[in-house]
Amino acid sequence: MPLGSDYAGQSCSMARTLEIVGERWTLLIVRDLLFGVRRFTDLQRHLDIPKAVLAARLATLEEQGIVERTPQRELVLTGRGRDLWPAVHALMQWGEQHCTEHGPRRVFLHVACGQALDASGACPGCGREPQPHEIETRPGPGAGPPRREDPISVTLREPHRLLQPL
Repeated sequence: MPLGSDYAGQSCSMARTLEIVGERWTLLIVRDLLFGVRRFTDLQRHLDIPKAVLAARLATLEEQGIVERTPQRELVLTGRGRDLWPAVHALMQWGEQHCTEHGPRRVFLHVACGQALDASGACPGCGREPQPHEIETRPGPGAGPPRREDPISVTLREPHRLLQPL
């Protein structure tokens, strides 16, 4: 029997959340928006996602109040979208622990303390869970040689503060 395409009839918060962010590509789009990608074409090239799929995912994120367009037509996360940071970070950390062999591909630092965040997203220096705008990302020891040469991938090879436009 084929798996249904939605969670109709489910009343739990996990099912309702997956209705919004559970489709393929959606969390990668949110991740890239957290990294500071703001243009549709940059998202499309960096993710190598079909334009129609990207447009559909962004439409859902806009309808749900997670993404909005600026007057310059750039895409930015709303407060609701930025609130997804802990979940995105947790999924990346799970992947680092269970899906990589050579150490983390990306590290996240609390800018105020200069400390790398732990797996839970907390800063060991001050004990806080910094907000995305307080976090810098950079390639980690497991990054390995560059796999892609699109402008976003090239830019993300350098330290970069989350939410700062690329």
